[in-house]
This record gives sequence, structure tokens and C-alpha cells, in this order.
Amino acid sequence: MKEKEFRGYCLERRLDREAVDSAVAAVRELEEYLKIRGKTLESAAVGDVKEYVSLLISQNKNSADRLLALARYSSMTKKNDFYIYFASILGGRNVLPTLSERIAAMVGDETRRRVFDGVEPPPLGSPPDEYPAVTRRVVERLEGELSPKMCRRVLAGNMHKVPRENFKEDREMFLKAKSIDDFLRDLHRKAVAELEKLMAEGRLFYEQEITPQVVEFVRSNQEVLAGVRQGDRIYLTKLPYAPKDYLNETDSKMKRYYACHCPLARASILEGKPDVSPTWCYCSGGYEKLLFDVIFDEDTEVEVLESALGGDLRCRFAVKIPKDKLTSSSCTRAEVSGSRQRLHES
Repeated sequence: MKEKEFRGYCLERRLDREAVDSAVAAVRELEEYLKIRGKTLESAAVGDVKEYVSLLISQNKNSADRLLALARYSSMTKKNDFYIYFASILGGRNVLPTLSERIAAMVGDETRRRVFDGVEPPPLGSPPDEYPAVTRRVVERLEGELSPKMCRRVLAGNMHKVPRENFKEDREMFLKAKSIDDFLRDLHRKAVAELEKLMAEGRLFYEQEITPQVVEFVRSNQEVLAGVRQGDRIYLTKLPYAPKDYLNETDSKMKRYYACHCPLARASILEGKPDVSPTWCYCSGGYEKLLFDVIFDEDTEVEVLESALGGDLRCRFAVKIPKDKLTSSSCTRAEVSGSRQRLHES
């Protein structure tokens, strides 16, 4: 174990000394588990880690802090396949609790109770294929309780509890830009440059492995990792969850699977069941619009135009620009009218 480097890595992420000691201990325990099986942290395969996490669950040692420590060590040591696995089992841990809180806040605790009564999510660390049945149950109940419009509004929140401070630089860049269009172009150039840097360093972009083909895919479409304004809408195409596999895949079902980011639903695409309503994709819409909530400093509206759960080969969204943020230099009334017509037809 690279203990000295890992301690520094954790301290850089503002973990206190006690949390750092716990993180080191968590990695040590995995190392000992592998040693008994004649393997090391360097030689182990993802299957070994999956077995270890299953053991942690059976021993009730599957805490978020422990799993996050293993994910951080994987990231630091560039064990990208390990990190992607940990991201897949940790990425959705806040979604259902946050949705429960949001339902109670927006439509009342009684509705929250009817949606979540008897719902038992799988233990933290469970394989992603154990989640779709729970997700289907929740979204079906939500659709039964609320109007379509309210259901979408409830789902389109910050379910992953991403700190708004993460977009501070983007907000500053937006305030300095001459127009929304200029901001989006600058945002796209920034994203492409970041991908090129990560590729050169052999690092991931969140869970995404970056290759020259992936960089070119993003470079060729400003909707990816930025957006394109048409009238009073900003159109966004989500970078696939597994972009390298997505770009090389020809089977439509597998392509949809590689496109989908949702750890609570994507396994349903591969297995063909249970069917999770594409309304659930407004949760992803909430994630996509968060940047624009921050830069415009108000809650924006989002519409899901295409989604992997809905049978499409990509996930695409439209975010409505608040009226007071539109200027004559960035769009005209004719453009706004044309955008609304295109949105209606899409």
C-alpha cells in the first residue's frame, strides 16, 4: 500500500486526521484480504473487489466512508477499473433519500409516505442490478400520486447533492462573457481541454475513460459537456456513461446501456426488465440543469427530449433560459419563437 501518498491525497481532500487514519485502515484491510488469496492491490481484478464488498455487506461493514476510502485509493493509484466499479455502487446512494426529502418539502409528508412506504433499497455496495425493481416501484407510485408536470418538477432536483460551489468558476466565467453563446463556446473549449489533459495523464473524467475517439466525439458536438443555444433553450447531449464502449458498439441495446448514467436504473436496459419509466430521467435532467441554475442564479426548467430508458440511443435535454437572462445580443424574438416550435416538434 502506498500509505504516505494516500495520506497526502486524503489531506488534500480536507479529510481530518481521524478520517485519514480510518481510510488508511480500510485499504489495509482490503490488502490483507487479498494477501490471504495470494494477490496484491496491484494484481487483483475487479472480481476480487466485488467479492470483498459482498463480504463487507454480509458483515455489516459496508459503510459509505469505507467504500469511499477504497474508491479514493483506486483513483490515486489509477486503478481505473476499480474506481469505475466503486463509482457504480456509490453513485446513487443519495438519490432515494433526497427524493424522499424533496417530495415531503414540495407536496407533503403524506405523499412521501405513500410513495416510499415499504420501499427497502438494497444495502449500500450492492450490485447495480439490484436497484431497478426498487426504482420502478418508486417512480410508478410517484406518477400515480402527482400530475405529470409536478412529477417531473419533483424529480428534476439536485438528487446527488452536488455542491453549488462546484460551479463557482463557471458562474464567474458566465458573468464575464459577452453573451450566453460566448459562454457556451468557452465552456466547451474548457471541457475539451480538460479531457485532453486527463487523457494525457491516464486519469478518468468522473467514471469515464478518455480516449482520442472520446475527445473527438466531444470536440465535434458542443452540446456535449456544454450546450448549444437555440432561441430561449439550451440543448444538451449527455456524455455517455461508458463513452469508449458506446462509440465502438453497434448493438442498439448495448449502446443504450453504455449511454445511461443512472446507477438505479441502467441495469434494466441490459436485462430487459423491469421497465423503469423514462419519467425517471428527469432526475438526470435535474443534474444537467444544475449548472444553469447556478450561473443564472435561479431555478431553471428542463425537458427530457431523448433518453436511453425511453428507447433512444442518447440522452438529450433542453434547459429554458430565464426571460431576464435573454438579451438582444444573444437571441432575438424570432429565434425564441423558432426554438419553441422545434421543441414542440422534437
